[in-house]
Amino acid sequence: MARLLTTPQQNFFDTFGYLSLPGLLADVIEEIIEAFEQVWADRGGGHHGEQHDEERRSCIVPFIDQHPRLCALLDDERIDGLLCDLLGDDYNYSGSDGNYYAGDTQWHSDGFKQTQHRYVKIGFYLDDLDADTGCLRVIPGSHIPQDSFAETLQQHVKEIGDWWGVDGSQVPAQAMATTPGDIAVFNHNLKHAAFGGSGRRRMFTINCTQRFAEADLQIWRDYISGMARFWTDRMYGETMVSTASPARMVHLEQGMANDGHLAALSAKAREEMNEPSRG
Repeated sequence: MARLLTTPQQNFFDTFGYLSLPGLLADVIEEIIEAFEQVWADRGGGHHGEQHDEERRSCIVPFIDQHPRLCALLDDERIDGLLCDLLGDDYNYSGSDGNYYAGDTQWHSDGFKQTQHRYVKIGFYLDDLDADTGCLRVIPGSHIPQDSFAETLQQHVKEIGDWWGVDGSQVPAQAMATTPGDIAVFNHNLKHAAFGGSGRRRMFTINCTQRFAEADLQIWRDYISGMARFWTDRMYGETMVSTASPARMVHLEQGMANDGHLAALSAKAREEMNEPSRG
């Protein structure tokens, strides 16, 4: 696989926990947006088959798995090259979510104590966004557990006003203004948020991890267990698997081999929850 990132870009990601790649998919963004909207139309227009109310986030998981064009993003040499550079050629596809966002997203990490393996998220933002209209904000360097700065943020991220005397939008951060076709990628440990904007901000993700050694497979199974809250019985959607080439299957095989417990967990979640999770 041809490499996408330069050494300075890789160093930047290692140090600050994120990268912006403007215009990386500008040539195919209209196809991507069309497929994004088709998935929502096929699923009722919003969360759990209901119309999006523009007051709460609507979410579909897994998302790219629902449409052949979106599945094929894993085959695109730019996306695949980026993931190979950051995770190794045998990385695992670990899921995706499609969203209509509404309101602010407060500061959080997608998983802060992930130290043995690297987990990354690629964000595809389908509207023009800036700091005032809901673009991604990140706190550079907040992705390193055991670092005193990152640990302080983790300790107080739920009490920003009481601890620092500001609201979430005033926390020092990098606002990553985007236009459709731009790509943002960041470490799951990184603190990120969004403030302002419309009640129908379009965004989807691709999440991936390094491959797990045999001795670490329980960590992977525990990660897969977290998908139960979305009421999904298998790690991947049928379209993702049925359209997969041998090259794509490299990134699916470890998930498919370790998701046998998910259906039972999802059945339990359906009994306990009124609707699948919104995030």
